[in-house]
Amino acid sequence: MKSQTDSFPALLAFVLGLGAATPLMAQGEAVPPVADLSLGEEVSDNGTYLASTHGAWQLICQRAREGTDPCLLQQMLRDAEGNPVAEFNLFALPPGREVAAGANIVTPLLTLLTQQVTIRVDAGTAKRYPFTWCEPVGCVARIGLTAAEVAAYKRGRTATITIVPLAAPDQPVNLTLSLTGFTAGYDAAVAALGR
Repeated sequence: MKSQTDSFPALLAFVLGLGAATPLMAQGEAVPPVADLSLGEEVSDNGTYLASTHGAWQLICQRAREGTDPCLLQQMLRDAEGNPVAEFNLFALPPGREVAAGANIVTPLLTLLTQQVTIRVDAGTAKRYPFTWCEPVGCVARIGLTAAEVAAYKRGRTATITIVPLAAPDQPVNLTLSLTGFTAGYDAAVAALGR
């Protein structure tokens, strides 16, 4: 019985023989035919990119074909074990409006939508917001923040975002939204509007 090391030379000869059976160029040709060469195609990079980091916040922008790259101030909300549970995406709006900023809060699909999303900045008054829609990545609550509310976020230390799981409606989940770096991040988001 042959060992595996005895069959190695035969295997090597077989592999090398495959290369000889499929030459890269036909005999007598100095270069391959032009029709066999790929000229490639341009890959457009329209993806997102990290523009800057501000404490617990990241300014994430999307490459635009024309004009200004739209940007979001983003923070992942994690449970006690560090697992991502929800996402808070804030976008600045042009000045002079009643609403200074908007945000999308994305929660897991199995969130009890009728209980809505509650946000409390530090020990301030809590506000409740409805969900707008659900998609495969989660359910989205779209909220508006007045200039006074943005100012409270800037002064604050943390905001508590409360959601209710569908499987345990009597056990609300409190997620901490750090406001460390919010002022610098918000200012960067506002500056991105004018780029």
